[in-house]
Amino acid sequence: MILPHYHIDPSRISGAGRGVFIDEAVERGSILIAPDAIPRTWPLEQIMAMPDANELLPATVRWFEDHYTVSTDWPDECFINHSFTPTGLWHLGFIFASANLDAGCEITVDYRHLLGPGQVEDFEDAESGRQIIGFTWKESLRASSQALLGLIG
Repeated sequence: MILPHYHIDPSRISGAGRGVFIDEAVERGSILIAPDAIPRTWPLEQIMAMPDANELLPATVRWFEDHYTVSTDWPDECFINHSFTPTGLWHLGFIFASANLDAGCEITVDYRHLLGPGQVEDFEDAESGRQIIGFTWKESLRASSQALLGLIG
């Protein structure tokens, strides 16, 4: 669930398609996205064993350890794009504002938190051209926990 008022528009990120833009200013550390309606998580191994695994991977998001959701219905949260300098911090399914954000700001997150360990995204980071490679669970949890502590002090 996206908490601030928002709209979907073409992303300002080259090649990204559409993005989520907030319609109101948001303070640093505020929750932008909160999980809701998560019916099930799957171990990545089970997803990879499915006959349509290649089609499911773009709709797959890691929530914790080796458990992922698959959202083929593409809710609006699926339009949140990647950045190595994101406006949002992904932490255990929540996305927090990584700075004071003005109305009109596009919500982005670092996809390395959402991918499986060592999983390589099908595209490179638009700004740097670097590959986007999934963190291990411990790397993700450590980095997001430290960043969140820095946001909320």
